Amino acid sequence: MAGTDEEAVAAADDALYVLTAALLTPAKFPSVLGDDYPEACAALGLPPVADGYGLVLGQDGAGARWTVVVDDVSLVAVAIASWDCGMEHDLSPDERTVVTALPGWPLAVAVAAPDVPAPHDPGPDVADGPALTPPDGEVWGPAQRRLGADEIALQWATWREQVDDAAFPAPGGPADTADGSGTSGDSEGAGGAAERGGEDGEGARGAGPDARAPGGHSGIRRVLAEARAYVDSPPPLGRVRSSFAPGGARTLRADGPGWSLVARTDDIAFVLLDDEPGEVLPVGRGPELPGLLEALDQMAVRPL
Repeated sequence: MAGTDEEAVAAADDALYVLTAALLTPAKFPSVLGDDYPEACAALGLPPVADGYGLVLGQDGAGARWTVVVDDVSLVAVAIASWDCGMEHDLSPDERTVVTALPGWPLAVAVAAPDVPAPHDPGPDVADGPALTPPDGEVWGPAQRRLGADEIALQWATWREQVDDAAFPAPGGPADTADGSGTSGDSEGAGGAAERGGEDGEGARGAGPDARAPGGHSGIRRVLAEARAYVDSPPPLGRVRSSFAPGGARTLRADGPGWSLVARTDDIAFVLLDDEPGEVLPVGRGPELPGLLEALDQMAVRPL
């Protein structure tokens, strides 16, 4: 991966103006990088070590973009927690914790360091290869699908209120499937059309339960079947993650080839698919989904 030589590390370390940071751990990693922790590490040319990494994004004195990878995860976690609480916190990694410095940013950063040139990729004299870039927000694909699931998890209440439980077929009704997939009537429900995000790359937006699929949605059946298979055959680390949710529930994130699922253990789920750009498909709770979510939560990676 570009930027791993000593010259690049020194260039980034000399004067790095820190703009933001992210964790790259089995339980929490930038979704744009992959469906699981090993895939996210591979996107940056890093080995998937158990303790993970901290990613520090900033500019050097010439304004060039750099992503500095450190092995002091706690240092970065404390800084992120402080910023999330609106507190100032100086993030200055010790050079002994620096694993590598990568040119560019893998994530979209809306701010810039003051009193230095505008953000730009470092030149070839210090960057041994192409710079990291965030995903194209105009093109639907795996990164946008995962970002859409991130947004739903973050704005759960907003998305949930757009779904009318009455839109889900009643168990045992004519919409029930006979293949045991537990989709229409017990855990599928209404598919909601959604607009794609704009230049901010936030993924899917604006779900509504108008486009109903009472006969069962083949994409949702596939997702639920693959998610069930995770329970018996654990997927790569980070494919299923569990985090805090209000009321004693948990927020679940599961990803797989071409799909993302986000759910609350005490509520419904939403599915996003690579082959259905911008669509957000609600999955009704029914009799089968609760058991699946409980099983996934038991095997999920959780933040320390």
